[in-house]
Amino acid sequence: MSAAGLRLDQALARELPQYSRARLQGWIEAGAVKVDGRQMRSKDKVLGGEQVEIAARIEADDRVAPEAQPLAVVHEDRALFVIEKPAGMVVHPGAGNRRHTLQNALLALDPKLALVPRAGLVHRLDKDTSGLLVIARTPEAHASLVAALAEREIERSYLAICIGAMTGGGTVDAPIGRHRALRTRMAVRNDGREAVTHYRIEKRFRAHTFVRVQLETGRTHQIRVHLAHIGFPIVGDPVYVGRRRLPAGCSPALAAALGAFPRQALHAARLALAHPITGKRLEWEAPLPEDMVRLLAALETDQRITGRERT
Repeated sequence: MSAAGLRLDQALARELPQYSRARLQGWIEAGAVKVDGRQMRSKDKVLGGEQVEIAARIEADDRVAPEAQPLAVVHEDRALFVIEKPAGMVVHPGAGNRRHTLQNALLALDPKLALVPRAGLVHRLDKDTSGLLVIARTPEAHASLVAALAEREIERSYLAICIGAMTGGGTVDAPIGRHRALRTRMAVRNDGREAVTHYRIEKRFRAHTFVRVQLETGRTHQIRVHLAHIGFPIVGDPVYVGRRRLPAGCSPALAAALGAFPRQALHAARLALAHPITGKRLEWEAPLPEDMVRLLAALETDQRITGRERT
């Protein structure tokens, strides 16, 4: 896609997505960016096809403090980490979560990540979603993985327990944007960004379904929004389920298990990508966490009990 007509900072942000717009603007203002040998302002338009030279020093980002925390490192090499994030851990600092985040822990695990955009984070998981995340350990690896993610070359597969008995798998192709009234929520909107989610049934219960979900795009809350949109919200989702309702005739044990489940029942189970240096195809799987295993066991038991009662 041609950059013709874009502001210089916009054109650079498109070509260098691993760096924030603020950082790119700072380099431009400091005179570290030359376009066909001359300096330009951030707001100046480009024609497309120019040669850009950047002579900037990447300085450590000290806004997030290292904080030693236990991390489950599934894979480690000189270019990347693969981490299995537990439910309940926030990925990066934000309002109300300045400490104890995954980003704090990553900087303690490898202090050199302070030189990598976003401490190497390539994608994210919601606080209460468990599972696999890839972390780039160098700016070059980060740029490669961010580009691969944008080109849909990183495979991400999730497991979820949904409310309602599905009759089959399918695809949700529905754009997602910020909810018009509730700004902490996302929603399906005609003017939203493209979002595509594929799902298939792993196990169907009386009033629930265990599904495997494949992301084609990666919008905020995408799986949660899309499954709720088609009428099968994720068990325990505090935002997109609403008031918890028990299925008719469920056993006391299942009622207790559903009432006590503390989070959305969503787990990033599989990750596959081409290594940013070697190009070798790698893949990892994370077993289902114990809380979801126990909930599935309760659903199985309820199905057996209620099946006997009907016969």
